[in-house]
Amino acid sequence: MMIYISGLVGFLLVLTAEARIGSSSELDFCSETEQCLLFDSICKTDEYEVRDYGNVTWVWTEEKSYFMDFAIFPLFRRLFNYIKDFGIEMTAPVIINIAEDKSSFSIFGMKKYIYTMSFLMPAEHQANPPRPNDRKVKIGHMDAMKVYVRSYKGLMSSFLYKSEAYALSSYLDSAGANYEKDHNYAVGYNSPRKMFDSYNEVWYVVNGEPVCSSSEEMG
Repeated sequence: MMIYISGLVGFLLVLTAEARIGSSSELDFCSETEQCLLFDSICKTDEYEVRDYGNVTWVWTEEKSYFMDFAIFPLFRRLFNYIKDFGIEMTAPVIINIAEDKSSFSIFGMKKYIYTMSFLMPAEHQANPPRPNDRKVKIGHMDAMKVYVRSYKGLMSSFLYKSEAYALSSYLDSAGANYEKDHNYAVGYNSPRKMFDSYNEVWYVVNGEPVCSSSEEMG
């Protein structure tokens, strides 16, 4: 019995190291779940941070909408029902990949976007996550990547997200950074029921070597 338990623990430790998932105690801003997505910090400036994330498995679903505020709740409900059905613990962060829906027409100058929300699979489900019953819910794998990160406090709303995304892209353009401009990520670490003082981030994926002018290199 002890051999079996030791082997299982060893397997989870290896898996966790590969997927970079660990205890929430390792991140000051990830406190509402037991497991969080971990990273290596490459460098920081006064305006953004560069992080290195390992490959990891997520469960995801998508919705098209003109406003992020309208898309968030059906997306979250779908994914929450999935983890509830299989008794899976909630993890953090919740990420939303946001890209323009180029197949749709603009209305009064407003663009429609594709919002893809993902829940991080816990370490014990990374290798073999349960198959979703809802056809709109999928299992996906995200390759290792480096991202430019800007954090902010407040409710994750379209207004705040767009403001911070614009600020981050402006700083990156000024620094001459090369990054994927056709999409970005809205990232949240708190329950949607937390209306105030939530910790959120905006991510842009790094292309090539990251740029951190006037930065603090992380050891």
